Amino acid sequence: MAQTSNEGRRPPVGSRQAEVLAAVSDRGTVRVTELAAELGVTPVTVRRAVSELADAGLVRRVHGGATAVGPRLSGRTSGPAGATVGMLVPSLDYYWPDVARGAEEEAKRLGLRVTLRGSVYQAPDERVDLQRLIDAGADGLLIAPTLDGAGGDLMREWLADAPVPVVLMERTASVGSVQRTVESVITDHGDGTAMAVHHLVGLGHRLVGVALSQDSPHAPRLHTDWLAACAEHGLDPASVVDWRIPDRREPGFDPAIDAIIDDVVATGTTALLVHSDPEAIRLIQRAEERGLRVPGDLSIVSYDDQVAAMSAPALTAVRPPRRTIGRTAVGLLAARMADAGRPVHRVMVSPTLMVRDSSGPPRV
Repeated sequence: MAQTSNEGRRPPVGSRQAEVLAAVSDRGTVRVTELAAELGVTPVTVRRAVSELADAGLVRRVHGGATAVGPRLSGRTSGPAGATVGMLVPSLDYYWPDVARGAEEEAKRLGLRVTLRGSVYQAPDERVDLQRLIDAGADGLLIAPTLDGAGGDLMREWLADAPVPVVLMERTASVGSVQRTVESVITDHGDGTAMAVHHLVGLGHRLVGVALSQDSPHAPRLHTDWLAACAEHGLDPASVVDWRIPDRREPGFDPAIDAIIDDVVATGTTALLVHSDPEAIRLIQRAEERGLRVPGDLSIVSYDDQVAAMSAPALTAVRPPRRTIGRTAVGLLAARMADAGRPVHRVMVSPTLMVRDSSGPPRV
């Protein structure tokens, strides 16, 4: 039997532990029941061997089996332990740092290494960034790519024949001639939007509008979910504020904020769901400058919760599960690298509604 990285504590050649260790080292991860059937022994026997190997530091126990902690016997990096995860995100200063931190936490727990690259929203072609991650040694990828327009077509083409396992974060895609589903983990925005609207309706609001950042890739989904939530509660979306807000760096941003306040007054809208925090904070400031009370005259719920608690008044906000997205994505990728034949998983994680001071009953 070949040497392992912990040869001083290696079980004797020919022992049951050695057979289990050889399987784990060769495959990266094994399941107790499958290995027991393969070896012609009971699951209890394999489980006992796994426990003894784990106590010796030669494998790591996981639910239902064991995973490697060191190099494979072949000399290659164990999968998933010891592998490198390449991560491509569209921003390194907003939303995605928390996702990356969650990914790093889970990767460390699993013995993986994360390499991070930043792209830009609506990048024309991100395949070069992905290839650089692979060239740098990535054994699998966590990505949040552009999937709209020509860039999206190029990305789907690449995903159809990706050379390494891939998990999408906050994105979903079907690729290839048979429209194969790509593994993904996303926030359940429908659930988050429904919670926000339900909260406002519970406070007595019947005129619940929406104002979304037009540059956010989530804006179309949030708008669809807002319409669905209005329909569920019998609200009329045509009679309230419904705006897309320009980028904060554009000259049209402040005029748009004023126009939204004008619309609030003209339509009698008493509550707004706003994406994201900076837009919501500016709307509060401008509303108060123009004599509207928040809450009272206008309740605001932000869909973001990056800096919502720092606002005055503190913003009620829907908090996407950013760290959980990163942790879950790493877990999916590790499982895929350990078992290429496992079924494709599409995971949805519910956000949380953080109730603070910017929402209250409408003024009678």
